[in-house]
Parts: sequence; C-alpha cells; structure tokens
Amino acid sequence: MGISLIPGVPVLKLDPEIIFLIFLPPLLYEAAWYTSWNDFWKWKRPISLLAFGLVFLTSLVVAYTSQMLIPGFTLALGFLLGGIVSPPDAVAATTVLKGLKVPKRTLAILEGESLINDASSLIVFRFALAAVMTGAFSMHEATGQFFLVAGMGVVVGIVGAHIFMLFTVFYLLHQLLTQHLR
Repeated sequence: MGISLIPGVPVLKLDPEIIFLIFLPPLLYEAAWYTSWNDFWKWKRPISLLAFGLVFLTSLVVAYTSQMLIPGFTLALGFLLGGIVSPPDAVAATTVLKGLKVPKRTLAILEGESLINDASSLIVFRFALAAVMTGAFSMHEATGQFFLVAGMGVVVGIVGAHIFMLFTVFYLLHQLLTQHLR
C-alpha cells in the first residue's frame, strides 16, 4: 500500500482470473491434502449445512442489512456484497486451529466446510452481478447453475486427481524400471 502512494509509480492492474488461477489453487490444494476424507464423508451433513446454508444466510443478512443502512443500495448490490464477504477463508480456519486443542470432529467439519463454501458464494456473487447488470433474477436458473457449478467442480477435481495419480504411477514405474535395468 505504501508503494502506491509514491508519485510516478506505474499503476499495476491484476485480472481477478489470474488470482483465481495462480494463488487460490495452491491454498486449496494444501487444505485438501491434509483433509481427512473419511471424516469429510462422515460429517457431510453439518459440512453441507455450513458451506451452503450459512453462506446463503450470511449473504441474505448482508443484503438486507446493507440495503437498510446504505442509502441507494439495492438488494441486488447487497447480495453482491454478501457473495463477496460470506465465505470464511479456506486457509484461515485450519491455520488458526492448528495450535489449539480442538476436537477432531470440529476440525474436520471446519476444514470440510472451508473447502466447499466458495462454490455457494460464487453462485450468490454471479447471480447478484447478473441481477445488478440486467435487473432480472431467476431462482430456478440460479439453483440449476449452483448444482452445475458444484457438480462440475467435483468432476474436475476427481478427473484432475486421477490424471495426477496416473502421472505419479508412470513416474514411479519409470524410476523402478530405470533402477532395475542398471
């Protein structure tokens, strides 16, 4: 921030898509790597309630509160703001709780929720932005898009994991064969 106050320094603009592409995946990858998937499936109901229900509820509260408190702020703008601020940080929960003695169940639920809450907040943001730009909103279309985005995220994740696993297996086989032939 201090550098931005120096006169003559060129303005640096970053495309948000670059941030999603470069910075977010490694953070989520680390969080996913240390997640117990057995616990994730065991606690899928509270994880889902937090990741979807709490994000939608927070977006709703932010939307109506901002509309009431900020003159000229529309409900669509409120949902746009709610979509931005509603998901808890995926890395913060795990990092803060690492040094504390937290029950395993609580940690598993918080870690699982932080991995999937972005899908629900992105849908809120996407449809709020569309409502701001066009003045129209369709709950039916939003619900369908939510399940499409969430489902495709799971499919892409599974396909990516299998491709990574195949590369790893081929690499290990190559290493074994190379050592064996020496």
